[in-house]
Amino acid sequence: MSPERATWALILHGGAKDIAPEQEEANRAGCLTALTVGAAVLRRGGTALDAVEAAIRALEDDPTFNAGHGSVLNAKGEIEMDAAVMDGTTLDIGGVAAIQSVRHPVSVARLMLREAPTLLAAEGAARFAAERGAELCDPQDLIPREPGGAATKGGHDTVGCVALDLDGDLAAGTSTGGLTGCLVGRVGDSPLPGCGLYADNGSGGVAFSGDGESIARTMLAARVIQSLEAGDMPQIAIEAALRRLERVGGEAGGIVLNRQGRIGWAHSSPHFAVAYVTSAMDWPRVHLHRSEEEGEGSA
Repeated sequence: MSPERATWALILHGGAKDIAPEQEEANRAGCLTALTVGAAVLRRGGTALDAVEAAIRALEDDPTFNAGHGSVLNAKGEIEMDAAVMDGTTLDIGGVAAIQSVRHPVSVARLMLREAPTLLAAEGAARFAAERGAELCDPQDLIPREPGGAATKGGHDTVGCVALDLDGDLAAGTSTGGLTGCLVGRVGDSPLPGCGLYADNGSGGVAFSGDGESIARTMLAARVIQSLEAGDMPQIAIEAALRRLERVGGEAGGIVLNRQGRIGWAHSSPHFAVAYVTSAMDWPRVHLHRSEEEGEGSA
């Protein structure tokens, strides 16, 4: 895309995964819908935090994606979700892990932002959500079902978003339903700052998706931020971070914005559902593989 500075920008992803041909349109449409919601917040002068939360809520509502409604089942046949939000202005972090019975985990994470703890898990996270008036639900309501009533597999992997608003403030967020059949209480990289996400007005914001344990072991988000601080462009920073996975194995995809609103994204997974738009662009873009953007001659 154009290297020109943007006054606002939004990039989001629907997961680093293998997208079957029959799911391509649903992934494109879902990402574009969420992008439209988030970009509308920024266009009217809203905050990066509001845009990130709005976009991820839209992804959580779409059963195409493994977040909120569409989350996969763990080894006990239950849904446990992780989510996090980070404010690049204050470096406040709000995260929830292995939370159940909430409609929008990202909104619970947003409620955590100004609290002293940065992460609450399981029963403690659910109690916090209830006390703060978050939208609760029956756990069964989060499981996508076929018209006949049978539970479907749901989506795959994490969703994430990074935004820059008109005041120059950055925010990043993630949300995930975890891994199919994973151990009860398992927490991946998504709610861990420096691993699945990070945002700092002085450098940029980033969100990852993929093999959570590998992302956590290599602290990919921290590596991207360090690269941006060193003056690297976003695309260089995200590609360099992904190469670190070679040491431990695994696949991932990441999205990044620097403080000038320049975008970068890359993946080592078969596909990566990504959508983005900035004030410097004529229209939004949505891609399922990096080669699609490169084919446009805009990389």
